[in-house]
Order: sequence, then structure tokens, then C-alpha cells
Amino acid sequence: MKTILTVSLLSLAISAPAVADGSHAVHQNGAVLSPINTDKVVAFDILAAHVHQQGWIVTFHMTTNGVAGSETPVAIGTLAGAPVFSYVWPTSLDPASVGFEGDTGILALAATSHPDFDDTPLYDENRDGDTANDGNDWHSHWVVLVPNETCGPGALAVRDIPEGYEPKMPATWPGLPIFIDSPGFTPVFDGPEIKINVSFADPSVITGAAYDGVTSALMVHQQIHAPLLCVVDVFDVASGDLSLPGKIQ
Repeated sequence: MKTILTVSLLSLAISAPAVADGSHAVHQNGAVLSPINTDKVVAFDILAAHVHQQGWIVTFHMTTNGVAGSETPVAIGTLAGAPVFSYVWPTSLDPASVGFEGDTGILALAATSHPDFDDTPLYDENRDGDTANDGNDWHSHWVVLVPNETCGPGALAVRDIPEGYEPKMPATWPGLPIFIDSPGFTPVFDGPEIKINVSFADPSVITGAAYDGVTSALMVHQQIHAPLLCVVDVFDVASGDLSLPGKIQ
């Protein structure tokens, strides 16, 4: 499927069926709900997305119709054209709230898997003593998304950093020429659920922020050039139209 992410998708939100654990996103008040779609890969078919705050800790949840995290990309052996699978929570938060240059695009939290490269140089996710070989293990990123027609009509990309431009970046920026952070927050999987606990230095910026839920595939540019990382497939959008209807409580 080659559905490009646009803001013109029709809303599909309806009540989703229950799962066993009442702590899952699908059971949370105010969750962004999405219907089952049997045409989608179940691990990426969103039933609900939810984000809630407790002090400086914010929990990002997503409930799927299958086993979350069970599908990962097939390695192609090169960085050029490398595929990335992702669970994403786009937000209305300013990128400056997590250390990026402000007013630079859509700040999103993402859990990603990509076997052809490792972009978390500070962490050893698979605990084998090598910090550069575990890109396939699900891990978290903050990214700043912007429209980029080079990726396709109405498509989004992770914002590039042009040569000579030195924007403010978070302390855990992995050094790639894009607006990406590798903060080390561990995705937790529980059957149909993925959850990430995130900390904020200033909790006052969080309350009332808007969010949505997306599952998607991205791809590294074939020439490893700007745009470096495009959204190329959208598996599901919780709201149906990327309208960010959820509010962090």
C-alpha cells in the first residue's frame, strides 16, 4: 500500500472493542478511537491512541488490533532505501519543549524499527556490548515532521538540516542531518498495546496539548540526501484525518 499521509483523510473514529487489560489505550477516557479494518496488517491497525500526564511523566499509549511490535522491516543490507516501521504520536507541542529549535514543524514521538542502521549511539538496546547494531530493536525518537512534496503529494518528512545551518538540537541528538532525537525512552509491548513513558523538564507545557496516533513506514532516500527520511506508507491514522483530536489530561 502506498497511501500518502495527508490532512484530507476522512475520519473513521468509532468505538473500538475491548481488550482484557483496562489500562490499555482503548479503555482510557478521551482516547482517540479507530475502527477495526481487516484490510490492514493487524499489528498496525490502530484501535485507540491515548496520552496522559502525571506530573512531569507523560504516558503515550496505542492499542492495535494485533500484537503490537510483532512486525518489523526486512533488512535490505544498505542505508540507501532502508525501510523504517513506526508507531507515531503527532502532537501540538512546540519542538522547543524537548530541545529542538522552536516553531520548526510537528513534534511527534515515535517508536521505530529499522534493521539496516542504528541511530541510537548512546544506547545498547539488545545488551550485547555493541551500541551500533540494534536498530531492529524497537526504540524511541522525538522527530519534527514537515510537509515535503519531494516525498510525494501531500507527504511528510523528518525535517532536514541543510549544510551550514546549525539549529538547536536536544542533547541526545544522534548527529544525523535531520530533526531527530534519541532520548532512550523504552517502548513497552503488552499484546495489542505499545506504551512509552516520557519525562519533561517543564511539565507546564504539556497539559492540554493535542495528539493523534499513526502507524507508518518511512524510507531513507536512495541517494542518502535531503529529504533524508520520508513518510512513504501510512498504515493507519487514529483520527482518520490527522486532526489531533486528543487532549493530554
